[in-house]
Amino acid sequence: MTSASPRITIVIPIFNEEGILRAAVVDLRERLAPLGWDYELVLAENGSRDRTVAIARELSEKYPEVRTLSVGEPNYGRALREGILAARGELVLCDEIDLCDADFHQRAVSLLDSGEVELVIGSKLIGGAEDERPLLRHVASVVYTGMLRGLLGFQGTDTHGLKAFRRARLLPVVESCLVDKDVFASELVIRAYRSGVRVQEIPIRVLEKRPPSINLFKRVPNVLKSLGKLTWAIRVRG
Repeated sequence: MTSASPRITIVIPIFNEEGILRAAVVDLRERLAPLGWDYELVLAENGSRDRTVAIARELSEKYPEVRTLSVGEPNYGRALREGILAARGELVLCDEIDLCDADFHQRAVSLLDSGEVELVIGSKLIGGAEDERPLLRHVASVVYTGMLRGLLGFQGTDTHGLKAFRRARLLPVVESCLVDKDVFASELVIRAYRSGVRVQEIPIRVLEKRPPSINLFKRVPNVLKSLGKLTWAIRVRG
């Protein structure tokens, strides 16, 4: 059972996940149980049109460590941001409902507890990672990272997906971010690097439980538009 101020908060944005939400949460709880963590799980819903909201509410009523919030629109970045801001834990882990990688959580918390790292990023593109998504999605991630490097001087290999950090250290970075939707996670990571946050990437295995909720090609125009906003926000606004 979680306390009023749990040590760890796991934030998971959710959108139209009625097919896997219940099973994913139950499975994650079971895999975390042996660790003995004092944690909370924040389900950050954003604009679902299926039974996701109802299922999330049922889970929060059944399991005291599960909390839910909703931003009322399909906006992954805003949901992730609001989930982080609502977190009560000293350590915040950002996960994906189709991954729920307890192995990453354990490795990341160990690194954060060492005191040498303030932000851990689970990279699907670094050496040792296993990206088992369709080839087109892997290539899209490589291209996207290349654009971040060229436009914004990004120093790492990945910005989307799994992250873990000390909330007090990263909260000012979160609050300084100016864009949301598809590129909030990128802005957060890039600003963290630029702010001198001690970052370490670790390889992860990506094996998704279901196809993406949004078609890759439909996302491209919005991502390019958001990248333009991100470039302006960092290069011009600073």
